Amino acid sequence: MLNGLWLGFFVVAAFAAFAQWLVGGNAQIFADMVQALFGMAKLSVEVMVLLFGTLTLWLGFLKIAEKAGLVDMLARWLAPLFARLMPEVPRGHPALGLMTLNFAANALGLDNAATPIGLKAMRALQEINPSPTSASNAQILFLVLNASSLTLLPVTIFMYRMQQGAPDPTLVFLPILLATSVSTLVGLVSVAIVQRLPLWHPVVLAYLLPVGLVLAGFMAFLATLTSTAMAQVSSLLGNLTLFGLIVLFVVVGAWRKVAVYEAFVEGAKEGFDVAKSLLPYLVAMLCAVGIFRASGALGYALDGIRWLVDLSGMDSRFVDALPTALVKPFSGSAARAMLIETMQSHGVDSFPALAAAIIQGSTETTFYVLAVYFGAVGIQRARHAVPCALLAEFAGVVAAIVVCYQFFG
Repeated sequence: MLNGLWLGFFVVAAFAAFAQWLVGGNAQIFADMVQALFGMAKLSVEVMVLLFGTLTLWLGFLKIAEKAGLVDMLARWLAPLFARLMPEVPRGHPALGLMTLNFAANALGLDNAATPIGLKAMRALQEINPSPTSASNAQILFLVLNASSLTLLPVTIFMYRMQQGAPDPTLVFLPILLATSVSTLVGLVSVAIVQRLPLWHPVVLAYLLPVGLVLAGFMAFLATLTSTAMAQVSSLLGNLTLFGLIVLFVVVGAWRKVAVYEAFVEGAKEGFDVAKSLLPYLVAMLCAVGIFRASGALGYALDGIRWLVDLSGMDSRFVDALPTALVKPFSGSAARAMLIETMQSHGVDSFPALAAAIIQGSTETTFYVLAVYFGAVGIQRARHAVPCALLAEFAGVVAAIVVCYQFFG
């Protein structure tokens, strides 16, 4: 899948470039493409420098939280909810703790760190799967919730914005929180309908209603603010939440007699190992996207979509953010490359770049997650996992665009 996508960028770019040369007489196009190729290779290394620090930092703090028992505490707190949503998983099963840790890593926006944990959780669920080649209900719900991109603190997106020179990297905190809540809710409800899960059970409502009320209160409060005030509130809450979690992990770790420094270093080493494996993928995708845009192919595609949007009478500023949305279901690295390229082309705080950042934070690599998670345990029949995951993905994109207009429109 990724091989075809990557090859497609180069093949389409080549056709577009030859068309510009032979039809448009633009012989400079090839020089522009070569310049874009090496420019994106350089940018990949610059992004990786900050990515090393970000993953190392956050996996270090996450290891403190794990050793302090915060993850186990969260798993015990969520146990009654899991008992209703995943009734076939026995209470106290290792899969519950692993799923909780996976959700925690996803909530912090640590996509690459969450994947190894998620694979362990999927293997644990496979141990109790009565039909090894067909996805169980619990595996489908776990995968769809992963594909819905439940991101409460998108630190990697903050990092990309910081690297591109954003004066306030956390500006997109609240928009992403609202959009990712929509995608997760749609994913959960779609699975619940198919699997006939008791969402109206008092225990389930006891967990979901407070979250819904808080989000509704947020939206009601934000509706009274101007766009500038919304951005300020988002910035304040983003930085406050970020710093508050760091203090919580360290203080609770020290109180539980955890050697916080040693724990941090242990987790940081894991983060370093995760980060160093990403550079080849980042170089590959950024260079392919750079050539795709430099050839004019991306511009032609966006111009066609923009013409259709203008024809309908809608505002078309969001169109330049759509490349991130279109490739995200297939490849996280390609979506990151599209996001970074949009920031570079339009400006880090431009409307398209902000919309692309929100889309990146509220959607997931659905087909990649499906292939990796189910492939790792030999699942051949996905059942209703794909339509439910794609529905959550679509809801996340639409919500991201709507929220972006509310905050920055």
